[in-house]
Amino acid sequence: MRRNLSRRWACLILGGALLMPYMMAGVVIAAQGQGQNANLLLPIQIGVFVAVLPVVAVTGLFLPIRALEVNAAQGLLGAHVETPPRQAGRTWQERRRMAAWFTLHLAIGGLVSGSTLAIVPFTLVTLVLPFAGRATPVIGVVVEPGWPAALWPLGGLALLGALVAAVAGAGELLARLAPVLLGPTPAERLAAAEEHARTLAQRNRLARELHDSVGHALSVVTLQAAAAGRVLDRDPETARKALTAIEQSARTALEDLDHVLGVLREDDRASQSGGGRPGVSGRAGVSGSAGDPGRGRAPQATLADLDELVAASGAQVRQEVGDLSAVPAVVSREAYRILQEALTNAIKHGHGPVRLAAAVQDDGLTLEVTNPGRGNGGGPGGRGVTGMRERVRLLRGELDAGPTEAGWRVTVRLPLRSSP
Repeated sequence: MRRNLSRRWACLILGGALLMPYMMAGVVIAAQGQGQNANLLLPIQIGVFVAVLPVVAVTGLFLPIRALEVNAAQGLLGAHVETPPRQAGRTWQERRRMAAWFTLHLAIGGLVSGSTLAIVPFTLVTLVLPFAGRATPVIGVVVEPGWPAALWPLGGLALLGALVAAVAGAGELLARLAPVLLGPTPAERLAAAEEHARTLAQRNRLARELHDSVGHALSVVTLQAAAAGRVLDRDPETARKALTAIEQSARTALEDLDHVLGVLREDDRASQSGGGRPGVSGRAGVSGSAGDPGRGRAPQATLADLDELVAASGAQVRQEVGDLSAVPAVVSREAYRILQEALTNAIKHGHGPVRLAAAVQDDGLTLEVTNPGRGNGGGPGGRGVTGMRERVRLLRGELDAGPTEAGWRVTVRLPLRSSP
């Protein structure tokens, strides 16, 4: 409590110091208006004090003092003030709140500073009056030695105690008002919430990219490694093909992982530089490496890469793929990831050959993956179907995934054009 009181007292003294130029200018203007010489050593005049407060409020609208006042409120008053988000320009709502705080800080600080300058020396004088030994004039009253002089220290200490109580009350008042007037405005809170939502959405998309690409690669590596181990002695050629598929899948996974980590690094650099929105545009995993010049990114896989996807999987896949040249690039990228996830789950949880179909029908792209087995939903708590459903929802499509008499089927329909 004692430490907080001293710091809050210092914050109020700071307000009085900031008020001094206004008071001195007011004293000069008032003296010139009355044809008198300005007394800058005694600027504590009630009329001037009241007159300069509107000027303080007006300057508070335009002076860039928010950071200073926030630091003072946190460091000296002990108030918890949320750091406002950076914005391109100041809103009038923030300006009005800043002007109100600035005026209140300087007004209370000026009163406390003037009272401190008057009461503390007065209390010291009253404490030495009983030892003066002679009549001493104090604020226009002649204090005689003896009992009259002995009563003055009590009055001085009482006045000092009242000052301490007033400082504690004023500091508490400002500490309570600081979060309200110096914290983020409703508009700033809304902007921060929207930014946070964008960041979370971006992180979710990146997590989905890692799950789909790296998860698929690890599934293929596991399958091919098991196959290579079984035929290594009796069929070296098949084992060699499996090892080649492992190498290709691992390289693809590393490229995808490098891409996602590069996007995250760009996001971190944008956040540290105060650039506002992260440096990922549109869909995660699609943007280039704008923040890393000289380093190219491999283009994201599309439906044109289905043959390579199937070949790298090492599974028995019967493809029924029509003409997909009319599929837009964004839809093609997302459709590739959906098929990749469905194929990964079919390999992990099914058995036997997998049927993969993709065709354009009535201004829509239809995808279907079926396989025998107990299901390819990703297992209990898995994210396979959930990730596919998120992608389909983003493209305003439809997804149906569930068991059939023969096994498991995933059917997806994606519109090729956005709805008007």
